[in-house]
Amino acid sequence: MAANAIATASAQPLLSVRDLRVEYMTPAGPVCAVDGVSFEIGRGEVLGLAGESGSGKSTAAQALLRLLRPPAMITGGEVIFDGQDVLAMDNEQLRQFRWSKMSFVFQSAMNALNPILSIGEQIADAIQAHVPMKQAQAMEKAASLLNLVGIDSSRLSSYPHQLSGGMRQRVVIAIALALDPPLMIMDEPTTALDVVVQKEILQQITELKNKLGFSILFITHDLSLLVEFSTRIAILYAGRVVETATASELFHSPKHPYTKGLLSSAPSLRGPRGKLVGIPGSPPDMRVPPPGCRFNPRCSQVMAHCRTEEPKVSTFGPHHLSVCHLHAP
Repeated sequence: MAANAIATASAQPLLSVRDLRVEYMTPAGPVCAVDGVSFEIGRGEVLGLAGESGSGKSTAAQALLRLLRPPAMITGGEVIFDGQDVLAMDNEQLRQFRWSKMSFVFQSAMNALNPILSIGEQIADAIQAHVPMKQAQAMEKAASLLNLVGIDSSRLSSYPHQLSGGMRQRVVIAIALALDPPLMIMDEPTTALDVVVQKEILQQITELKNKLGFSILFITHDLSLLVEFSTRIAILYAGRVVETATASELFHSPKHPYTKGLLSSAPSLRGPRGKLVGIPGSPPDMRVPPPGCRFNPRCSQVMAHCRTEEPKVSTFGPHHLSVCHLHAP
């Protein structure tokens, strides 16, 4: 088993990613931002992808839809969606695949929406770009999508600046749902929202998923959020998956020191009061990643061979894996 592989979602996953590698081409040479990441997403499943800023979460997610632009390049691996090789698709195949099979909700809703087009026009444009449809029909579909995400259809003529942050985020989700894709990638969709609106958005996403049956790849740096929302969680550090488990297993029995650090740095709403403990240091410079385990300069349990040897996968059950020397035989 590859060191960056995470537990299998199901016998026939909707999405299978194997040894994905993404590099940024710089004058000093290539910088590897995603280094051999593998995972699977089952039908109707929510896979959470967590890690600090710069860990490679957004780069890996955008690679799945081939949204990356130079100097970023996919230099290895495979992305298989329902039997289709996404990395082998030509431009026309890719255009038909995007949004109808896999859609994307970007981090900042305000930046994702066109400020000079009304909400209705933007949703209709997304539909008509993929499905032959008259304008009136597209606007009717746009109205039903707004209602689906809890916005009155009278807002079709509104512009992004006339909506609140939560409403703009709902509009972006409506666009992602426009063609009923089986998989939706959500890249930190609630980061800029207050906690009350954040909870409302997550509840609505859960209701929509249960109603429509789509799968979700949910990306965030907030591990406490994923524990409540995800089926399984994968922890990414310095471009590599270091632990994966069901949400419950990861919360109650984390194995990797980095996962423990992420959990201990977030306040708990239940249980005894405890002191928050941050992770010392900063993520590594990916131009010159540390040898051995990439977390070793920041790890409180580092051993001599952590600095020279790359750790292997240790298994703690069918869905719980950790890549750490602490658990090696």
